[in-house]
Amino acid sequence: MSTVWVWLEHSDGKLVQSAREALAAAQALGSQVVGIIAAGTPELVEALAVRAGQFGAQAIIATADPTLESYRFEPHVALLRALVDAEQPAALLAGHTLRGREVLSGLAGSLGVGALTDCLSLEWSEERLVAVRPAYDGKVLCRAVLRRGTVQLATLRESAFTAQPVPDAPSPPLQWAEAALAEDAIATKVEAFAASSAEVDLTSARVIVAGGRGVGGPEGFGPLEELASVLGGAVGASRAAVDAGWIPYAHQIGQTGKDVSPELYFAVGISGAIQHVSGMRSARTIVAINKDPNAPIFEMASYGLQGDLHELIPAITQALRAQLADR
Repeated sequence: MSTVWVWLEHSDGKLVQSAREALAAAQALGSQVVGIIAAGTPELVEALAVRAGQFGAQAIIATADPTLESYRFEPHVALLRALVDAEQPAALLAGHTLRGREVLSGLAGSLGVGALTDCLSLEWSEERLVAVRPAYDGKVLCRAVLRRGTVQLATLRESAFTAQPVPDAPSPPLQWAEAALAEDAIATKVEAFAASSAEVDLTSARVIVAGGRGVGGPEGFGPLEELASVLGGAVGASRAAVDAGWIPYAHQIGQTGKDVSPELYFAVGISGAIQHVSGMRSARTIVAINKDPNAPIFEMASYGLQGDLHELIPAITQALRAQLADR
């Protein structure tokens, strides 16, 4: 059985959602799943290992060192390079987050191999990973395979894989490894953190209500926020709405924003330009609301409503609120 490693990104003492999904993807490959945890203290490593075991990790390779207390590119890449050289896993997966992309691209450069990025699915074929991933700004989906390198590297689109915990799963055994870089060999230093004012997590949202130029202005996002609240979802936006200053950049979806894969996506007043579609085309169900019957978004929508969004959105919200209240 091949061994697949998963780089377990964590924040505020918890595994991020993309790390849990990567464990699920590794399980689906029918491989031995080994989580890689790098943290500042043994106590944090042990707590993360228990959680990783609940999501499918069968073993953990861990490093606890002050140099790894806060995320930095250099010590993580150096550690992974040392571990890969020593253990030779078949593959190493990570979430397609900012950190996941940075770490795996750095490791690929260090090893002189390629990496599959933004993968929507993975499978084995003759000891090579085959991925389905978007290409040409999301205009097409392609099957990609790496021809070079002994270790297969891949980042996984957030929400493309479903993570289901098993609360009573046994804690995986820990194999401890030393840090690869001393503090004086690390160029970057973490001096302070500033909390972000943005409180939106689009990548893990199951429902997204997104608005575009058609909402008419910042006040047009009010009804969208109300609909999202009723459904327990998040509010997204097209680049046009963000560039107009109607909503902060943290809400932007698309080529220059976030990639999302919710179960339900409302595209409200969004024309369907490829730059936006590339970030949401993997949504399971898409509901398009637009007054223009020829808007390209209707071509990919599961359901389409032509009409005034300022009338339709409040009506939908009212109907859903009444229906959910009866449950």
